[in-house]
Amino acid sequence: MHRSKAAVMTTAAWVAAILVIAGDKPPTKGKLPAGFSGAQAFKFTQDVVSFGPRPVGSHAHAATELYIEAQIKLAKAELLSDAFTAHTPAGPAAMKNIIARFRGASGRAVVFSGHYDTKKMPAFLGANDGGSSTGFLLEMLRVLARQKHPDDVYLVWFDGEEAVREWSATDSVYGSRHLEEQWARDGTLSHIKALINVDMIGDKDLGILKEENSSQPLTKLVWDTAQELKYGKYFLSNPTPIEDDHLPFARAGVNAIDLIDFDYGPENSYWHKKEDTMDKLGARSFQVVGDVLLAVLKKLEV
Repeated sequence: MHRSKAAVMTTAAWVAAILVIAGDKPPTKGKLPAGFSGAQAFKFTQDVVSFGPRPVGSHAHAATELYIEAQIKLAKAELLSDAFTAHTPAGPAAMKNIIARFRGASGRAVVFSGHYDTKKMPAFLGANDGGSSTGFLLEMLRVLARQKHPDDVYLVWFDGEEAVREWSATDSVYGSRHLEEQWARDGTLSHIKALINVDMIGDKDLGILKEENSSQPLTKLVWDTAQELKYGKYFLSNPTPIEDDHLPFARAGVNAIDLIDFDYGPENSYWHKKEDTMDKLGARSFQVVGDVLLAVLKKLEV
């Protein structure tokens, strides 16, 4: 019975992705505001989560790739693909970072990133963990497509953030480790002003940690901006170290930060559990993070 349901969801995912690629425009596109919409970020997340569990190698994961790439094309952004083979404890796995670029003229770059894969677990939909970052970046894509930028702006959907078996330095953040190496080789890394990674930012009860491995100046910029926008209560003061997709870049000297709410449900009880579903998320949380990061981008572009 469970297998049959998964098959139906997979078919629906492929149909949805193919319809977008064929040129279907979102029916509400003309009604959306020019600025960031938390409701639309929630809707993008809902669309992705409807595909089903999205671990690397699954049909739903492939459908998510197609969906993201189709939205990048609709936004008329430059689509860059970083496909690679990851060496995992379960053997080689095909993975792909998906990158949208809006070109500026300054020779510098700002990067917003998050992951789109989910942990391979029974009945795990990953609405917040994998879904919220995917939907958030899709809404950033929609908004940034309507603006001009002095710097290059990259949106990166990382693959393979989740461990294939147990989290370790070699079994985690496959996509960000690969892209950091690639960008170090081709020189992109040296042009990055800031990299802002988002993860698990859709929780209705939003509380973003002050992540200890992040750049202190960039953390101050984000926290000060949140205060200016009257969102200070959502950005917590307690410092906590988190290993996430920003780390390969931070270790390489990039001005990088991780924005993550790692208190999801009572005593973090929804994290990596079947309870990580859309009803735990709120459009308001997406709105808060979107407003803050667009304001931070304006400051970085000065």
